[in-house]
Amino acid sequence: MLVANDEARMALGRVKHLMVGGEALPGALVTALRDCLGGDIQNMYGPTETTIWSTTQMMQGDVGNTAPIGTAIANTQLYVLDMNKAVQPIGVAGELWIGGAGVTQGYWQRPEMSAERFIDNPFGSGTLYGTGDLVAFDALGRLHFMGRADAQVKIRGHRIELGEIEARLAALNGVREAVVVARDAPGGAQLVGYVTASAPVDVAAAKAALARDLPEIMVPSAIVRLDAMPLTPNKKIDRKALPAPATRSAAPADDAGAAPVAGTQATIAQVWSGLLGVGDIRGEDNFFALGGHSLLAVQAHRDIRAALGADSLSITDIFRFPTLAALAGHLDKGSVPAPEATTAPAPAASEMISKRRQMRRSRTGA
Repeated sequence: MLVANDEARMALGRVKHLMVGGEALPGALVTALRDCLGGDIQNMYGPTETTIWSTTQMMQGDVGNTAPIGTAIANTQLYVLDMNKAVQPIGVAGELWIGGAGVTQGYWQRPEMSAERFIDNPFGSGTLYGTGDLVAFDALGRLHFMGRADAQVKIRGHRIELGEIEARLAALNGVREAVVVARDAPGGAQLVGYVTASAPVDVAAAKAALARDLPEIMVPSAIVRLDAMPLTPNKKIDRKALPAPATRSAAPADDAGAAPVAGTQATIAQVWSGLLGVGDIRGEDNFFALGGHSLLAVQAHRDIRAALGADSLSITDIFRFPTLAALAGHLDKGSVPAPEATTAPAPAASEMISKRRQMRRSRTGA
């Protein structure tokens, strides 16, 4: 907010040392602050349970997508641990546990909660506090914030770390802030990305960019652009207040003259609508772009075969012909369009990617 205000930018030009804390510090904000600041920028990190500050880092050089939270302040110890309280090696994420003079005695009159988050230090004297934050040390001994441990969700049996997706989404051109949540949807929970951006977001291009770096299961089914993120009274992003993505229930205004679907297309559209919760499906609509995924494709295959008596329809046809017109053309044995590319990888490739990722995480405990 300060950077966006001309008068505030002028005032920042007189500041000799700016300390920033409270949320992960985006690299783009560091760049914007450098453009108007007359002095140094220092990133700070620390929960209330460790008396506010635990780490700091001066912003020097390229800080990447998210600035490091740095090294321990005096009389503070930092431990990156897996779920068994074993120390994680450099570069491997784990939960941050903090020891030292700043650690409080626990929660007032909450012994059960205190016992869960405060433990005797197995590596020395005193008490450790478990922050619930996922971090990793780099080769220079600096901590990098990776997201919240409680921000892990399961999508179709796969463990997903939302912070990793948020970092990729925030790195897209023009995106200022990015949040990803798992929302209930037909066929199970689906990921939805929310962004604030300096310009309209090309959702298809954004998904394609994410798909180049992430497995298909980690690409959000929907990306919603907001004017501003909803905030809690403490000025944190209020994830519970993020709006549900709009579902299409009527044809777009520029498509009002398009002929309604009929015959085989109408039957398939009815199946898709029931599975995806989307109305007014047109010939060029893509099953996966509308929110479909591999499990829903299996259901669609079953329901279409039953509705049309299409015994020759194979599960791979759902992926080979992802648009309504292409799939109907294939079933009608008429003029079949060439199979179209889809943002979803082939099922085997997607499964292998996800399994490899799961194996890596199982080995590292991340």
